[in-house]
Amino acid sequence: MKTALLLACFLVSHFVAAQDLSGAWKLTHQNGNAISDVEYIKIYQDNYFSFGAKNLSDNHFIAAGGGPYSLEADKYIETLDFFTLNPLQVGTSTIFKLDLVNGKMVISGTTDNGMLVEIWEKISDESNDLTGNWVITGRKRDNEISRSTPGARRTVKILSGGRFQWIAFNSETKEFSGTGGGTYTAKDGKYVETITFFSRDDSRVGAELGFDFQVIDGEWHHSGLSSTGSPIYEIWTPYSIGYKGK
Repeated sequence: MKTALLLACFLVSHFVAAQDLSGAWKLTHQNGNAISDVEYIKIYQDNYFSFGAKNLSDNHFIAAGGGPYSLEADKYIETLDFFTLNPLQVGTSTIFKLDLVNGKMVISGTTDNGMLVEIWEKISDESNDLTGNWVITGRKRDNEISRSTPGARRTVKILSGGRFQWIAFNSETKEFSGTGGGTYTAKDGKYVETITFFSRDDSRVGAELGFDFQVIDGEWHHSGLSSTGSPIYEIWTPYSIGYKGK
């Protein structure tokens, strides 16, 4: 009996672990066609996802989308907080079937554009001190910290699998303000990001930015110089704590 219980516990824990999508993924096939001229990177962390897409030939930004997701067995549900390809879909949820096979994720379902079948390959699931889904809640100017409570209009930054993506949007008006993303490292108080896509300026692709960071009382304190050379000091709170929703 004890052996049977242990085996059952192992199978359950293995099943749960197998359903963990955390990390960074790359789209390899869509509706049977290999993806070769466009790069789609999707990040999952803390029950939230985001994706960014660009042309590989000229780094031109194509699209971004994301929001909360849930996964039970093979029933996968995405709810869109932002979606540049069709803002009218913001706030809607779509049910898909999801299968994980040999490090690949197969998502299939019916969308507004018909049947969709995608194959994603995991890039990495590495984690570090900044792995998480964050929302900005504070800034320091002239040595004074101002705090704010994120509402419909908010800026989110998701980091997982060595990839990052920030997104500024309004989930009520469906307005999209901008996004950027790429690879990052976070070690010994130094945060370095390399931009691989940027919706506002394709020429920024390839730029490397270094910052100092501290995690204080569970919040990410981020300081240094912005892409324009201006000093910044930002405070990011875990999304599940900082954003209360409606």
